[in-house]
Amino acid sequence: MTSLGEAWAGGVDIDWTALLPQAHPTDLPTYAFQRRRYWLDPSSNSAPAGDDDAAFWDAVENTDPDRLADTLSLPADAPLTAVLPALVDWRQRSRAARTVDDWRYRITWKRQPEPAEPATLTGPWIVALAARHREHPLTRAALDAMEHAGAHVVELELTDADADRDRLTERLRKAVADCGTAPTGVLSLLALDEERHRDHPAMPSGTATTLSLIRALGSAEINAPLWLATTEVVTTHQGEHPRHPLQSLIWGLGQVTALEHADRWGGLIDLPSTPDDRTGPRLCAALAAHSDEDQLAVRPSGTLVRRLAHAGTDDRPAARTWRPRGTVVVTGGTGALGVVLARWLAAQGAEHLVLTGRRGADAPGAAELRDELAATGVRVTLAACDTADRDAVRRLLTQLAADGDTVRAVLHAAGVADLTSIEDTGPGAFAAGLAAKVDGALNLTDLLDHRELDAFILFSSIAGVWGSGDHAAYAAANAHLNALAEANRARGIPTLCVAWGVWNAFGAPGSGGISEAIDTDQLHRRGLPMIDPELGLTALQRALDRDETLLTVAPVAWNRFFPLFSAARPRPLFDDLPQVRTLTETVPGTPAGATATAGPSGTRAAELAALPEADRDSALLALVRAEAATVLGFERSEDLEPDRAFRDVGFDSLTAMELRNRLGAVSGLTLPASLVFDHPTPNAVARHLKTGLFGHDEADAGSVLGELDHLAGRLDGLTPDGNTRLEVTLRLRSLLTRWTDDGAPENNEQPPNDLQSASVDEVLAFIDNELGS
Repeated sequence: MTSLGEAWAGGVDIDWTALLPQAHPTDLPTYAFQRRRYWLDPSSNSAPAGDDDAAFWDAVENTDPDRLADTLSLPADAPLTAVLPALVDWRQRSRAARTVDDWRYRITWKRQPEPAEPATLTGPWIVALAARHREHPLTRAALDAMEHAGAHVVELELTDADADRDRLTERLRKAVADCGTAPTGVLSLLALDEERHRDHPAMPSGTATTLSLIRALGSAEINAPLWLATTEVVTTHQGEHPRHPLQSLIWGLGQVTALEHADRWGGLIDLPSTPDDRTGPRLCAALAAHSDEDQLAVRPSGTLVRRLAHAGTDDRPAARTWRPRGTVVVTGGTGALGVVLARWLAAQGAEHLVLTGRRGADAPGAAELRDELAATGVRVTLAACDTADRDAVRRLLTQLAADGDTVRAVLHAAGVADLTSIEDTGPGAFAAGLAAKVDGALNLTDLLDHRELDAFILFSSIAGVWGSGDHAAYAAANAHLNALAEANRARGIPTLCVAWGVWNAFGAPGSGGISEAIDTDQLHRRGLPMIDPELGLTALQRALDRDETLLTVAPVAWNRFFPLFSAARPRPLFDDLPQVRTLTETVPGTPAGATATAGPSGTRAAELAALPEADRDSALLALVRAEAATVLGFERSEDLEPDRAFRDVGFDSLTAMELRNRLGAVSGLTLPASLVFDHPTPNAVARHLKTGLFGHDEADAGSVLGELDHLAGRLDGLTPDGNTRLEVTLRLRSLLTRWTDDGAPENNEQPPNDLQSASVDEVLAFIDNELGS
C-alpha cells in the first residue's frame, strides 16, 4: 500500500474528500513581503461546505441509508439507476446553494468610542424642522444641545407649502442673508412629520419637504454639509425594531443624495424619539466630527455606525421546507419578475395563483401566461388591482374571501423605477415612484388576515440598502420595505424582505419589470452582474426555509463596484467586507477607491506631449470621446457629439466616476470626482485635461472660451431680481464694448482659476473688478 507521504512525493493524485469530507480548498497565503496577512482570514468569503454537503457526508460516514435517501429525496430502497441521477441533481443543488450563499449580506452596527471632550459647533447652523413638530422632545433636545455646543442655530420651520422648491430656495437665501455668512452645516428634523402631504398623499410631509430641501440647497448655492435625522428607524441590535418605518424613506433618499451630491453631504443619523441627557451631546459630536462616517444611530448605550457584512447561513439546518399552499397573491404578477415567480409557485405546489396588476388580463402576455399555468393544473386569476389603491385591495381580498379562497401567501413584487436625478425629480414624480411599493405594502399589511398567512414576501432592492444614483424615489421606497419587514415581524406577521440585485428577467414590451433598454454590459462593468432567475429562486427558497426577516442578495464584483461607488467620497458602510479590505490594502496609504495618480505619467501623457501643439486639442478630444464611448458601451466614439452634455447621452453618477477614473489612469492626472459635472461636455473635459497636462496657455482661446462657458452656466442658474439683472447686463455689455474696441481687454488682475465653483457674490465681484462698468 502506498503511504500518504509516498503518494505526495511521487505525484499521485489524492482524493482529499475521502479523508476530509467537510473540507474545502483555499488559496495558499501570499509571500510575506507583499504586505498581506500570512494566515487565513476566518472572515473571508470562502465558506465551508454547505448544509447539504454536511448532511450528505454525515449520512455516508454513519452508513445511514434512510438519512442518505432523505437527503437525495429518494426511497431507501431505490436502485442505483435512480441514485445516480439523484446524485447529479443533489450536486447541482449544492453548487447553486453555495453560490447564492456568497451573495447574502446583512446590516450590522458597530459601537463608536465616546469622544474625550464635549463637541464644539461653530458658525450658523440651519435647522429645518416641521412646524407641526416644533415642540417635539427631540426637536427641543437637538436645538438646545446645538446652542450649548456653540452653534448659532437658525431655525427654519417648514409646512406643506415648502415642498415647492422655488419657495424654499427663497427662504433659504433670506436665512443666509440674515446670518450675514454662509452656514457651517444644515440639520433636517423634517422626518418627524409623518402626516401625509396635502398635495402628494403618497408620501409623508416630512419626506416631501426633505426632497425640497435637498434640491433648494443646490438652487440657493448652500454647500454646507446636510445631515438628515430620523427617529427609531433602524435596528441596531436583536430585540429592537423600527417604530417609525415611514421615516425610513429618508434613509433611502439620503443614500442617493450622498451619491449625487457628495460634495455637500453630511450624513444620516437615527435618534431616540424620547431623548435622554446624552442624546443631544452625541448628536453634536456626530455633527462636529468631520469624519467619513455618514450613517449613524444614537442609542442610550452610545453611538453606532452602520456596516454591511456577509450574512452566511450560520451553518444551521433550515428550520423548515417552505412550500406554497392554497391561494397565493403575486402583485405585479404579469410583469417580468412576476412571471418568473408565478411559474416557480406553480411548480412548488400552489393551488390558486392571483396575479395582480393595473391592467389585469389586458396586460401584454397575461392571457398566454394564464393558459400556460392552467395547463399545469393551477387555477389562475388575473386581477386588475392597483395595490396602491386601498379600496381596490380591499375589494380583491373581500371577493377572494367570499369565494372561499384563503390567502396563505403574498409576494409583493410591484413597483416602478423612474431613473431621474434628485435635481430633476419634483414632489409629484417622487410620490408616484413611491406609491406602488410603499402604499401597496402598507395596504396589504393592514388588510390581510395575518392569522392565515404563511408568508408575506416583500421584494426590495439594493438601492434601498446602499443607494443608487438617479434612483431617489426607488431607493426610498425599498428602504421603507426593509424597515416595514422588521416592524411587521415585531407584530407577529411572518414577513420576509429580500433586497435584491438586478434580476435577469425581461418581459414583453409594456409588461413592467426590467426594460429591454437596460444596459447589461454597463451593469457588468460597474460590478453588478445580473441574477439568473434559477439562482434567485434558490436564494429565495433558502431564505424562506430559514424563516428569515431581512436579507440582501446580490452578486457583486467588489473589485469593480467599490472603486466606482467610493470615487466621490469614502463609503465606510463597506469597510468590514474582506473583499473591500483587500482592495484598500493593496497599496498601503492609498485612500479607498483612489485609482488616479498625480502627475502626467499616464499611459497616454507621453504620446500627447510628443504631438505638435496644433494636434493636441483634437487628440485630447478623441481620447475623451473614446473613453466615454467605452463607458457607455457605444460602438463608435463619433456618436458622442463634442458639445453635447454627458447627462444627455446617458451618464449618471457612477458612469461619471468610471469615466473620471479611466481618464485619470490614461492621463496620469488626479482628476476631481465632479469632473463630468464641472465640465459637462467632451470638449470641456478635453480642455481641462489640456490645462492639467500642459499648463494654462494665455494665448489659447479655448481656455478663455471654457471660462466663458462656466460663467454662462453660472448665470443661467441665477434667478436675480430686476436691479441685479440690470447691473450684470450693463457690466457684460461694458466687457463686450472693450473687447470689440480694443481687440482684447487689458490684463489687470488674473481672473479666478476656479470660476466654476465661485459663489454668486464672487461671480458678481469678478464682473465688477475685472470688467468694470
